[in-house]
Amino acid sequence: MNEELKDLDKKGILMNINSFFLKFSSLLLTFCFPSFAITIQIDASAQKHRISPFIYGKNHGISDDPSKPTSDSIIRLYKDCGVKIIRLGGGNNQTKYNWRAKLSSHPDWFNNVYAHDWDFSAQEIQNKLPGVCGLFSFQLLGWVADNNENNWNDWQWGQQHQGTYPPREFNLAGGGNVNDDGTELLTEGDHNLYLKPWPAESTTAILDHWFADDGIGLDKKLFQYWNMDNEPDIWNGTHDDVMKDSVPWQTFIDNYIAVASSARRKFPNIKLVGPVTTNEWQWYNWNNSTLSINENGIIKKYIWLEYFIKLLAQEQSSSGVRLIDVFDFHFYPSMISADDIHNITQLHRIWFDTTYNYPKANGVKKIGPNGWNPDTTKEFIMERVRRWLNQYMGNDHGVTFGITECGAIYHGNASVNAVWYASHLGEFARQPDVEVFTPWEWYPGQYEVLHLFTRYMKANYVKTTSDLDSMLSAYSSINDSKDSMTIIFVNRDQSNKHSADVTVEGFNPIPGEIPLLQLKNLSGETFKSRSGNALQNSTLRVSGKNFSIDLPPLSVTAVILTSEGSQIRKTYSATKFNFDIRIIGNYLSIKSELNSPSSVSLFSINGTLLQKWDLKPEMNHCRFSLSEIPSGVYWVKAGRQRHRVILVRAK
Repeated sequence: MNEELKDLDKKGILMNINSFFLKFSSLLLTFCFPSFAITIQIDASAQKHRISPFIYGKNHGISDDPSKPTSDSIIRLYKDCGVKIIRLGGGNNQTKYNWRAKLSSHPDWFNNVYAHDWDFSAQEIQNKLPGVCGLFSFQLLGWVADNNENNWNDWQWGQQHQGTYPPREFNLAGGGNVNDDGTELLTEGDHNLYLKPWPAESTTAILDHWFADDGIGLDKKLFQYWNMDNEPDIWNGTHDDVMKDSVPWQTFIDNYIAVASSARRKFPNIKLVGPVTTNEWQWYNWNNSTLSINENGIIKKYIWLEYFIKLLAQEQSSSGVRLIDVFDFHFYPSMISADDIHNITQLHRIWFDTTYNYPKANGVKKIGPNGWNPDTTKEFIMERVRRWLNQYMGNDHGVTFGITECGAIYHGNASVNAVWYASHLGEFARQPDVEVFTPWEWYPGQYEVLHLFTRYMKANYVKTTSDLDSMLSAYSSINDSKDSMTIIFVNRDQSNKHSADVTVEGFNPIPGEIPLLQLKNLSGETFKSRSGNALQNSTLRVSGKNFSIDLPPLSVTAVILTSEGSQIRKTYSATKFNFDIRIIGNYLSIKSELNSPSSVSLFSINGTLLQKWDLKPEMNHCRFSLSEIPSGVYWVKAGRQRHRVILVRAK
């Protein structure tokens, strides 16, 4: 996305009285933070909720060119890191996509038209990434690419000007011209030469093409999520070849309703993801302003997103057609300096925390009767939208939240990236109504965190509190059988380790050594595969429901507890077989005195069966190869009547 457009919300930012403190708060914390253990309380008996797998998503990576399929290395990477949903389409490029012609106009490159094949991208996901979902989009602008015969000749210009180009936002496709040095637009191109009108029924007809009996055979379950275009609130900047002025909000609402209604008729179980707002300023403003609405002779001021919700609620009530499923935001905070690190580690608080003072608060200052309130710095935008949804649609509205683009964050420190990303994943797991998270930009450290969460986080979130949550958070989850719990700790302190005193209620951990997995001191991109990464394996001794743990600065740490009755760990006092279990080189050595058939099973630390070997009575000493098993901590279950836990570190 054009960085100038992404940063529109910078204009008019006022300094606030907290700016100095916020800038230097991390330094103050370094020198003044008290030395005491932070209390973490976990209550497995409290109400739990399902964690959406689609918070584990990303943008990009899948080819849309049949002549250049997605590389095997990317497919392996995505499988190993555990990504669950991939948003495709290209951001600004998806607004003018013509699925019939398989073309799109690129607004950030002179509006030139290039080939893109979403059919192929979807088939790549379906055929090569089993169980992974794709997120595509509809077009609401009303214009899409028609041909690529009227592109501006960028290749010739680059050859003649030593690889330099005019500003890429110049509208040169369709016969445009610039002066000799490319600094001035002389003639703007004619969009009628490369675009065509595109009504609602044309954009939603892709659903028939993909899913109908005579379509191309895609699985609806894998392509349920659809963006309602992309950042319509700045089309007068990104798509000013056809939208010279900001689209009137009434026109956008009409187009939105038309496309959403058509899509719902064709695909009743579709997940409509909108309105796809650009950034913090646009969360509150349309065309740089709140809305003044005449209601029965009285002028009432509305924040943009509040009024959007109100209008959709009215339309849904009158038509009976559901128009939104996932309320979608984009977010580009432009914290791109090392001086921003402390604030970056707090960004997860912008969504729901009613106490957090966001240092770059801007659009939120438009809330209130005065039109501009410089002291307003608390965003909690998802909590605000949650309240508006309840107010206008009722408490049973069922609308969830998503962020389908996020970026413009300093990424010179992979541990900071890991803490930022883990904080978001943890916060979105904590909230029962966050469904989708697909960052636009991807930084070193994120693959490591994604792998840790997707491999070891359980399906159901467990109530967890920290008495200093801004500095050290814990996010807990439990499996469906309620016999295994994962706790992920995030220490955001840049310089200091912190101790946590953990209390677990409603769950009875088996005392002993438990697996501890940790990301710390990351440098650059370290994730190569499921077995080649920076995740450090060790153990922690716990004695029951209370334990303590030391957490390094800027670290993400997971511990895995199992309970009495677990299918993973279980010890019986009575024994029929005696097993001597050891690791010798690359082999698992089992010695026993068997008088009946038995078996030995190797489990990952989260309970996944990796290998099973049968034992016969005459097999008193067996060796089983571990050459294909990565280094790590594992469980071994030996025998039918007795299993005991051992920690295996394969070499």
